[in-house]
Amino acid sequence: MTDNEQELLPRVDEEGHVLGSITRGEAHGGSMILHPVVHLHLFDSKGRLYLQRRPDWKDIQPGKWDTACGGHVAFGETIEQALRREVEEELGISGYEPRFIGRYVFASDRERELVHVHTTVFDGPVHPNREELADGRFWTVDEIAAELGRGVFTPNFEGEYRKFFL
Repeated sequence: MTDNEQELLPRVDEEGHVLGSITRGEAHGGSMILHPVVHLHLFDSKGRLYLQRRPDWKDIQPGKWDTACGGHVAFGETIEQALRREVEEELGISGYEPRFIGRYVFASDRERELVHVHTTVFDGPVHPNREELADGRFWTVDEIAAELGRGVFTPNFEGEYRKFFL
């Protein structure tokens, strides 16, 4: 399996205004064109945080543990629509109430993303999509702390976790 390099994504400014479109291939190919993504941090009522392990076939950070749900906003889609779609596709859940907690620009050596960060508390069953995720489980705060900076997590997750939860 591979990502669809021709998928259209919005090209945005740092305020999230749509300036045009680009393909996923362009967005991940070193162009550094800013494009929006959504993230959901899924906690249970015990304070544990659900993380997904990215499949080995992903073009960005394969095999690393990452935010419970993260995905691109499709061209023509709102942030809210993208979040609901990605959570349903990746985690198989609905009936949760997302809370927006912030937005920031993440840059790697290959891409720039305008990340829209949400959180929720959810105690129902999580049904990870095995075509989208390699694995998924709840982590305690201590388990996460023990692995920070050791290459277990994506750099994006580590930065976001430190920014919003430490």
